[in-house]
Amino acid sequence: MTAQPASGQPAGWRWLGRVPFAAVVREQERLRDAVIRGDGRETLLLCEHDPVVTMGRSANPANVLLSAPELHSRGVDLHAASRGGDVTYHGPGQLVGYPIVRLRGGVVGHLTAMARALSAVLAELNIDARWRREAPGLWVGDAKICAFGVHVRRRVAMHGFALNVAGALGGFEMIVPCGLNGVATTSIARERDRGTPARDCDRTVAVPAMHVLAARVARALGRELDIEFVPEIETSKRITRMIAA
Repeated sequence: MTAQPASGQPAGWRWLGRVPFAAVVREQERLRDAVIRGDGRETLLLCEHDPVVTMGRSANPANVLLSAPELHSRGVDLHAASRGGDVTYHGPGQLVGYPIVRLRGGVVGHLTAMARALSAVLAELNIDARWRREAPGLWVGDAKICAFGVHVRRRVAMHGFALNVAGALGGFEMIVPCGLNGVATTSIARERDRGTPARDCDRTVAVPAMHVLAARVARALGRELDIEFVPEIETSKRITRMIAA
């Protein structure tokens, strides 16, 4: 049975399109504080980000291989993040998800529930992605396709995951991803294009449009987190306010 939210409001999910990282952090914090107070609904935010390198709470600055001015010259922002973990990159073509939800169990259980949901979505695309607890993420062989990192306050989680869908992966060359030297990254598009015999059995499964994939991920996360996420219509006016704030 799906757990009922403490606020009495059904949980919602929103597709925000492409928005800056800092604006979505502010929105997450606003939503999290409302959930903690008991007068806000649990919410899943799904989006793409403008190019940005983010540094988690345990990040080693040496894992950012370019200086802030060098990043800026390439159109890439640099931000500290309250999530756990080291350094990562977000950019167009990557589906980023932020479940602002009460923990039903522990932090590890929350991470693995998200991983099961994303793994199930990838399996529908004939991609076998496996969770690695020692290097948190979903991996296709030795290449990472999805990263995870959360922050928890008073048992309410924010931040979440970043799934490489179809964008260029060159942004990861500016960092040591998650502090792991020599790690390769991959994406749905790259895995669909490999043409290995195992995948040739069904080449008709194309890379879904980002908003279509977002809806699939919202359903899968709802199943694994035991939350029914109801789709919300996010107005262009509100997105404009988020970007301008």
